Amino acid sequence: MKVVWVVLATALALALQTTLARVLIRGTVAVDLVLVVVVYAALAGGPVAGLLTGTFAGLVQDALSSGLIGVGGLAKTVVGFLAGVVGTQFIVAQSIPRFVVFFGATLVHAVVFIGLYVLLNLRPFGAPYEAVLGQAVGNAIVGVLAFHLIESLPGAMERRRTARGGRLRR
Repeated sequence: MKVVWVVLATALALALQTTLARVLIRGTVAVDLVLVVVVYAALAGGPVAGLLTGTFAGLVQDALSSGLIGVGGLAKTVVGFLAGVVGTQFIVAQSIPRFVVFFGATLVHAVVFIGLYVLLNLRPFGAPYEAVLGQAVGNAIVGVLAFHLIESLPGAMERRRTARGGRLRR
C-alpha cells in the first residue's frame, strides 16, 4: 500500500469521524473510521504497514483530541501490528474472517486504550462493555464493506471499459 493512499485514507477517515461525531448519537459515533483504516492497511500491507499506519493515524487523532497524546497512537500501533501479523499468518480473504479480525482489533484497541488511561489514573471509564461491543460490530461491518468495495472497483472499471468498447464496435 502506498504512503500517499494511507495518508489520504487517514485524512478522509479523520474528517468523516470528526464531522459525523457531531451529528450522530449525541456526539459519539459507533464506528472508529481511523481504526478501520489502520486494520485495512495492516491486512492489505502486512505488519509493518499496519504498525506505521497505526502510529501515524493514532498520533494525528490524539493531536486533534483533548486526551493525552500518545495513548491512542500506542493503541493503534499495537492493533495495526497485530492485525498485520494475523493477516500474514492466516487466510483472511473472505468476509467472515475479515469480520472477526476487525471485531477483535476493536476489542484489543479498547483494552489497550482504556487500560492505559486507567493504569495512568487519568480517567475512569466504568464498564463500557456495551459501547465497545457496539463499536466492534460497527467497525467490523464497515471494514468488511470497505474491503468489498475496494476489491470490486478495479473489476468494475475493467467491465465498464469492456462494455464501452463493445458498444462502440457495433
